[in-house]
Amino acid sequence: MIPIASGKGGVGKSIFAVNLAIALAEQGKSTVLVDLDLGGANLHTLLGIKNKHPGLGNLIYKTEPNLEALLVETGVPKLFFIPGDALLPGTANLDFFTKQKIIRSVGALVADYVVLDLGAGSTYNTVDFFLTASEGIVVTVPEITAVLNAYSFLKTTLFRALFRSFPPRGPERAMIVDFFSKKIEGTSDSLPLLKQRLLEQFPDRAKTALGQLTDLFPRIVINQGTSGKDVSVGVRLRDITARNLGLSIEYIGFIPRDPAVARSVVERRPVLVASSQSPYALTLRAIARRITCAPAPRPPKLYQDNEDLLDVAEEGLSNLETPGKTLL
Repeated sequence: MIPIASGKGGVGKSIFAVNLAIALAEQGKSTVLVDLDLGGANLHTLLGIKNKHPGLGNLIYKTEPNLEALLVETGVPKLFFIPGDALLPGTANLDFFTKQKIIRSVGALVADYVVLDLGAGSTYNTVDFFLTASEGIVVTVPEITAVLNAYSFLKTTLFRALFRSFPPRGPERAMIVDFFSKKIEGTSDSLPLLKQRLLEQFPDRAKTALGQLTDLFPRIVINQGTSGKDVSVGVRLRDITARNLGLSIEYIGFIPRDPAVARSVVERRPVLVASSQSPYALTLRAIARRITCAPAPRPPKLYQDNEDLLDVAEEGLSNLETPGKTLL
């Protein structure tokens, strides 16, 4: 399961999701791409598929029996698509039971990989879909506002994971809500401090709950990179995430800005189909190989001096035929 999220819109998340799914299918992996951007579904356009098929909205309103009935062939071998709301109103406002039904149904799909394109932002529905896997992907661009929104998404994800690790109406949840309701950035408070308090006051349940958080290891993709200077923005995201949240992240892609992306949207053909040897396409295939080669589940890998970010940036920039690729 590969949920793909972003802290804000306009960072290329959906285009990335479509092309990553194609790259996985190109490797011979059976892949299902699911449009879970409820209320704003648009993957059919990026795939060049007419919006005439039943989608998740039909499942929500019980006019289709299951997700398998929604599978659409894409024209790419081994890649299937489940459309979003199919223009039905109200699908963005899921109740708890409907959300759980979708999560169970998506988890039951038979495929090597299920790629979930989630809505932008940090709503609880989006975060809960993101938490269907311990190593979801967050897409951002090397701009300070986008990076801060990515940090906000990670913070909400960690809060939601910690909150849901304790039973309802318990004192632990009250402590967690109280902690997150205050600004921790720039103060002496941090998530490690909250974990310490939970262990001191609720040692038995806290030990089990906090143990579950060790598997949470978000992966980050920097999109629309132009030079080595953009690496410093990624360094900043890692620093504030580690310092304030005590959360490890891994960089798995630095995608260069590529005019082939804009052309693909106009042509309604994915980049990997329309411009298969473009810098964007080459980098997406490298990311797909990195995903398929990684064992799952796996413990966090500790990096020093941001070598993972530097490695993927070097890879992404090497696909641009421009001078001046020195990173730092």
